[in-house]
Amino acid sequence: MDWNPTTWQTRPAAQAARYGNPAALARVVEEIGHLPPLVTSWEVEQLRDQLARAARGEMFVLQGGDCAESFDDCRSEPIAAKLKILLQMSLVLVHGTRKPVIRIGRIAGQYAKPRSTDSETRGDVTLPAYRGDLVNRDAFTAEDREPDPTLMLRAYERAALTLNFIRALTDGGFADLHHPEQWDISFAKHSPH
Repeated sequence: MDWNPTTWQTRPAAQAARYGNPAALARVVEEIGHLPPLVTSWEVEQLRDQLARAARGEMFVLQGGDCAESFDDCRSEPIAAKLKILLQMSLVLVHGTRKPVIRIGRIAGQYAKPRSTDSETRGDVTLPAYRGDLVNRDAFTAEDREPDPTLMLRAYERAALTLNFIRALTDGGFADLHHPEQWDISFAKHSPH
């Protein structure tokens, strides 16, 4: 089958949000389609080549990050903290495996949450489930739980901001393996984990 940006619509989607205004959804999807890509084709090709090397046993894959992010997490401190942990873990793996590590961050776009049911009930009130900041809002009101396609634009913008910040950090020397002392993770010292 030939791929195009709409082929996903021919597949079953059990977790798909149901938007009340299809025209508004179509406008947002069209607008996103005209925005610059979040990643470049050469970044995709580089990752593809690295994953092929990992499949041959020449590299090690490390994937880390949150299973779900919120728009509120799009701040420099949480982003840098996640990057620090990923870098520290990769340093340990490089030392232990003696292989280069492909770092894949689940950062900058995990704004949707799968749910086991389409609705949530509190007391006598049943509303649509909170599906993440990409789809609706967490507050338990009918207005906040209504899927809003404009949140996809906010998610795209937040993802772009996060990726640009990560690129600036790594290009600016933040990921320099000669200075791991900069990767302070004292923010986690009170965590039971």
